[in-house]
Amino acid sequence: MSFYDEEIKKLVEKDNFRQVHNIEYKTGKYLSIDGRNLLNFSSNDYLNISTDRDLLNEFIEKYKNHEEFILSSTSSRLLTGTSTVYKKLENNLAKIFNKEACLIFNTGYQCNLGVVSSLVNRDDVIFSDKLNHASIIDGMRLSSTQFFRYKHFDYNNLEELLIKHRHEYKKAIIISESVFSMDGDIADIKKLIELKKKYNCLLMIDEAHAFGIYGKNLAGIADRDNLLNDVDIITATLGKSFASMGAFCVSNRTIIDYLINKANSFIFSTAIPPVNIMWSNFLIEEKFNTVRQKAEKLNTLIKEAHNYIKDNGETQIVPVIIGENNKTVKIAEQLRAKGFYVLPVRPPTVPVNTSRLRLSLTADITFDEFKTVIDTVKEVL
Repeated sequence: MSFYDEEIKKLVEKDNFRQVHNIEYKTGKYLSIDGRNLLNFSSNDYLNISTDRDLLNEFIEKYKNHEEFILSSTSSRLLTGTSTVYKKLENNLAKIFNKEACLIFNTGYQCNLGVVSSLVNRDDVIFSDKLNHASIIDGMRLSSTQFFRYKHFDYNNLEELLIKHRHEYKKAIIISESVFSMDGDIADIKKLIELKKKYNCLLMIDEAHAFGIYGKNLAGIADRDNLLNDVDIITATLGKSFASMGAFCVSNRTIIDYLINKANSFIFSTAIPPVNIMWSNFLIEEKFNTVRQKAEKLNTLIKEAHNYIKDNGETQIVPVIIGENNKTVKIAEQLRAKGFYVLPVRPPTVPVNTSRLRLSLTADITFDEFKTVIDTVKEVL
C-alpha cells in the first residue's frame, strides 16, 4: 500500500475523507442530487443571483453580439488578456469602496495569496487573526516575512504582540476577515483601526463574506460602519454574493501598482474570461438596485433567524457546532434524507473537536424553511 493509500485510509477512519458531490443542477435555492431536489443550506450564492434566469437572459440578449462576449481571455492581463471591460470593472469597484484603484484576481484564494505574499519582505511583519482563511495563511507562508497569529478576536493579545514585536520590523500589516466564514462572527474593525494607527501598521480586511450584503454601497462591514477610509487594503470576491467569477483588491494607487508588478498570482495567470467581467459590470452598473433589494431581503431573514435561535449572531452564516466528525457526518446525512443539503465542516477547515453544520442563509430561503431545518437539527440531535 502506497503512502497516499495510507493517508486516504486514515482520513476515512477519522470520518474526515472528502469527495466531490455529484450535483446535477441548481435551481434557485434548490440543488439536485441523484434525482432529488434538496433545499440548499450550504451555498455562498447569498443573493441567489447565479440561477436567476431572468437576469441571465436579459444579460445574454443585450450583450451576446458585443465584441467582448467571449469565453476566454487566452492570456494574462499583462500580455493581451485585458480590455476596456476589465478597466471599467476595476473603476466601478474602486468607487464602491471609495478607494483610488482596484486590481482583479482570478479567485479569492489567488487574491489573498498574491496580496499577502507580495506586500511584505524579510524586514517586515504580519499580525493575523488566528482564524483567518487558508488563503491568508498560505500567503504569509509563501512570503519571506515573519508573522504572528493573535487569538481570534482577542485584541488585547494583538496589542501584546504589537508591543513586543512591532519595533523590530520596518513595515507591519494587521490582517483580519470582516465576517468569518465558519462562525459568522464579525471583527471589530474600529478597534483594529485604533491599533493600526497606534502602532504604525497597514490594515487589511477581507470582506469576502460581507461584500454585496452589508453597507450603503454593499461594500461590506467597513462600509456598514463608515470605516472604509481608515482601512488601507480590502480584498473581496465576486464569486459569492455577485454570483460571478474573480476577486479583487482595492487600495491606494501605489499599492495597486505595486501588486501589478509583484503579485505572482496576478502576473502569471490567464485572465478571467471577458464574459464574466461583463456580467459583473452588468450587475453593478445596470442591476445594482436589484442586487440591493435581494440584500435587503436577506438581511430581513438574517434578523428573523437569529431572533428565533436567540444567539448573538448577525450574519447569514449560522454554525451548529457538533464536535465529533462521525456525529457531524451522520447528522448531515439524516438532514439530506429529510430534504436539506447541509454539509459537515470538519478539520482542518475548523479546529479539531469543533466539527459543525454550517447553515448558510440565502435571499430566497424563507423564515419557515430556516425554522424547519433548525427544528429538524434539534430532533436529530
